[in-house]
Amino acid sequence: MVCGETGLGKSTLINSLFLGDLYKDRRIPDAIDRIEKTTTIEKKTMDIEERGVRLRLNIIDTPGFGDAVNCEDTWKACSAYIDEQFRQYFTDESGLNRKNIQDNRVHCCLYFIPPYGHGLRQMDLEVLKRLHRKVNIVPVIAKADTLTSQEVRKLKENILADIEEHEIQIYQFPDCDSDEDEEFKQQDKELKACVPFAVIGSSTVLEVAGRKVRGRQYPWGVVEVENPKHSDFVKLRTMLISTHMQDLKDVTQDVHYENFRAQCISQISQQAIRERSKLKRDSGPHFENSISDTDRLLLQKDEEVS
Repeated sequence: MVCGETGLGKSTLINSLFLGDLYKDRRIPDAIDRIEKTTTIEKKTMDIEERGVRLRLNIIDTPGFGDAVNCEDTWKACSAYIDEQFRQYFTDESGLNRKNIQDNRVHCCLYFIPPYGHGLRQMDLEVLKRLHRKVNIVPVIAKADTLTSQEVRKLKENILADIEEHEIQIYQFPDCDSDEDEEFKQQDKELKACVPFAVIGSSTVLEVAGRKVRGRQYPWGVVEVENPKHSDFVKLRTMLISTHMQDLKDVTQDVHYENFRAQCISQISQQAIRERSKLKRDSGPHFENSISDTDRLLLQKDEEVS
């Protein structure tokens, strides 16, 4: 899932990450349309191949996010979609045929932060507080080519300070095993140091010093998307597709989904207790004679718990 207001380059970055064009027919809304704009959900599916392995990715875009004058409820569509996918998975998991369950849960949320602030805005804090216990959040500084290297470092420090101050849980990279090779350990160290990722997106191919690169042409030179000195783009792509895709799925399963599942089971149990209590009140003295020994034991346990 990608979250961020219009104009931060979400679509361009997604196209750059997965080397496709997911938004051929999109119409950009004008200012009048955005006054009462609400967040909508657009799901795109694409197939990619990474190191000989074919992957099918679902990209969840959120057009209209943060575009309205009043952005108080801009998070609701995102939260509702995540919960709905959890609910569908819980329903399928509780069914008779559990062999071929389709997993449409949201395993990662790229949250785009504008480069023209000094940290997280109030809207950012509100959205992150609503989502951080539901999905793995990876903060991304959009359009990093509008900042100098010093400004990028300062903005990263401010964002991390805001995250810590407001106790927001972003995705935490797992620690390396002791038997991992030194190259992987160094790569993992660099990935952790890059958060939040400062990225640039572009689908334009330019020629620089006799080689073709994807980048942006400016009067003073070319910004290369895949140059680690210009952008964290390659590190973000490596993290999402190669090194940490499985861990993102594991954290979703073991933490976020288990929390949702526990809430569902608790609600079902409470509903059952209320229905039994109502049945007991409505049936009066004949109730004890009309229930089985198993149900009687269950009622006794419910009363002990309550």
